[in-house]
Amino acid sequence: MHLPRIDLNLFTVFDAIYREGGITPASKRLHLSQPAVSHALARLREMLNDPLFERHGNAMVPTPKARALAATIGRSLGALEHMMQHAGQFDPLTSDRTFTMAVREAHEYSFLPALLRRVRETAPNVDVASVRIDRRDLEEDLQSGELDVGIDVALPLSLDVRRECMSAEPLVVLARADHPAIRGSLDLDTYLTHEHVLVTGRRRGGGYEDAALNRAGVTRRIRVRCQQHVAACEIVSQSDVLTTMTRNQAELANRHIGNQMLLFPLDSPPLETFLYWHGNVHEDAANAWFRDLVRESMLAARTISAL
Repeated sequence: MHLPRIDLNLFTVFDAIYREGGITPASKRLHLSQPAVSHALARLREMLNDPLFERHGNAMVPTPKARALAATIGRSLGALEHMMQHAGQFDPLTSDRTFTMAVREAHEYSFLPALLRRVRETAPNVDVASVRIDRRDLEEDLQSGELDVGIDVALPLSLDVRRECMSAEPLVVLARADHPAIRGSLDLDTYLTHEHVLVTGRRRGGGYEDAALNRAGVTRRIRVRCQQHVAACEIVSQSDVLTTMTRNQAELANRHIGNQMLLFPLDSPPLETFLYWHGNVHEDAANAWFRDLVRESMLAARTISAL
């Protein structure tokens, strides 16, 4: 017996006959004609190879097989009705779903602790999964529901993907505290004469700062590529190389290391960070709740780092 071939309305008829004790009261409960209910019962009898109900006087008495099925069918129909009545609703106190977000390492480090505190306070059974962002698949994963939200820099996604700018951070440069050539200030010539650590997940190409340098017609020597801002800060603290990142990233990654933090020696727009979600969940109560928590947590993280 294959479920896709079964008319689920037959179980609604079964449940009504079982509860009402006859075809006539069942037809009134379902707002169907008596012949329609009788026909549905005949189909169900054939499908289950059992009479299900036998007439005794004016009553339809369930067979043992019908009694065995009744509780399961009743619970299943009740669960379906409850699901339909509450479709689109979301109660964080009772929900046990998992929200998945694609986040770059730098953003995860800054606001994930604040997000988890808010989740524990308002939704004790909700789980959060932070996964590596894949920009090539981001729009498709948001559309399919594989991801609930994404957090990244400005990306060329379609208008089907909603976005909101969450921050705009200036670039800073880190140099070790006792750097022999840098003492509290940094000009472009000095910046370019030194080697650099680039923090990136890509195997090749430059960073946001390199795009700014290219617009000015200059380039720098990238000596080391790494994936974590803390690692870059450690490398800087033990050498004469420099690293460039946003101010918020630097404040978090460098807070226990003590490198000098200097202004990026070139006028460039701040690096913007966006929250992304698909338009098909814009009105979804659960997704909207989670987006609000992410916004609050990112704001809280920026406020703490500014203290």
